[in-house]
Amino acid sequence: MAIESTDKKRILILTSTFPRWEGDREPPFVFELSRRLAREFEVCVLAPHAPGAELHEIMDGIEVVRYRYFLPQAQTLAYNGGILANLAGKRWNYLLIPFFFLAQFFSLLHLLRKTRFDLIHAHWLIPQAMIALAARFFSGYRPTIVCTSHGGDLFGLSGSLMTRLKRHIIGRVDKLAVVSQAMRDYARTIAARTDIEVISMGVDLQHRFTPAAAARATQDILFIGRLVEKKGIRYLIEAMRTVVRSYPQARLHIVGDGPDLAALRQLAMDCGLASQVHFLGPVENAALPERLRRATIFAAPSVVAEGGDQEGLGLVFVEALGCECAVVASDLPAMRDVIVDGVTGLVCRQRDSVDLAGKLTALLDNAALRTSLGQAGRQFVLGRFDWEVIASRYAELLNRSLAERRPSVPVPD
Repeated sequence: MAIESTDKKRILILTSTFPRWEGDREPPFVFELSRRLAREFEVCVLAPHAPGAELHEIMDGIEVVRYRYFLPQAQTLAYNGGILANLAGKRWNYLLIPFFFLAQFFSLLHLLRKTRFDLIHAHWLIPQAMIALAARFFSGYRPTIVCTSHGGDLFGLSGSLMTRLKRHIIGRVDKLAVVSQAMRDYARTIAARTDIEVISMGVDLQHRFTPAAAARATQDILFIGRLVEKKGIRYLIEAMRTVVRSYPQARLHIVGDGPDLAALRQLAMDCGLASQVHFLGPVENAALPERLRRATIFAAPSVVAEGGDQEGLGLVFVEALGCECAVVASDLPAMRDVIVDGVTGLVCRQRDSVDLAGKLTALLDNAALRTSLGQAGRQFVLGRFDWEVIASRYAELLNRSLAERRPSVPVPD
């Protein structure tokens, strides 16, 4: 089932997040980037298997290889929120880590020995870039390694051991990209590396996340994301107690799933908001633009979690602004790449439900302000985050990495 060989450079994408099948609800950003890179490179993706997924298939011109790391129905470490969220949600998932690492290592090593790849693009420092470095050592040749860190791997893995490991990986990959300026600043405190690139993931702002043709709802507040601590959803629910005093018809629609669902439902009941806060569960990726076109406000007051994890960028804000939906965000450093207070959105203080309620009420009070922020926000993100812009920047980074790579040193048999 392999794609026929061409004169294109061969790129191996190493990831733990990838659509398991057509129409999957998993975040599609690695797939979207991969299929655009396939215009210029011969692309193969290595990702973990999941129940119901194919072990080997072609998706939109991309060869996808999936490795089993445990009994099929017990493969619960990846997907459905990501590795860190799954570890926090079910402690027994820690038992799967060695199996996951070994399966990824041997699958990668097999691919490297079977096909001579020019470059490995590893998404996340740990485990993908770490395993790429180890597999390259045993492969018999030296493919270039480019790593993209998305946030949780950089911010969320704390402690002296993890910091030393991250420093080791950052110092040894050929190129490192991060998705926000805040991540680059933080990475430089870990490792003395000055050539860190800032390139986010992208959003289809030309065809999918576009402005509404019909009128928006007038008092609907929307959240989309994983129901975990770092999203700050509890402060959004608490803020609704104040909002509904001025706007009794206001509704908060929460799209997503996660380990905090039961606690958040209980919080909404305790706040007397059972009829004003609606938990909609996960929805298909294809349905997200229409929800953003209909919403009055998109709000996501993210916080730094107790373990240090925090947002790497907040790409959902780009999606909201692409639909010209007014947004409220918290004052996390990573948000500054997208949200300019008073220009492309309103910014509230972290963990401050009173300040958040004030910003939500200010937008509900002022339709002209909502329109102005939405329109300015779309123009701001259009030239910075559209997939065509991002894919072009990544293609340039990969080509430059290949041109600058060190000479391959064969390993004796």
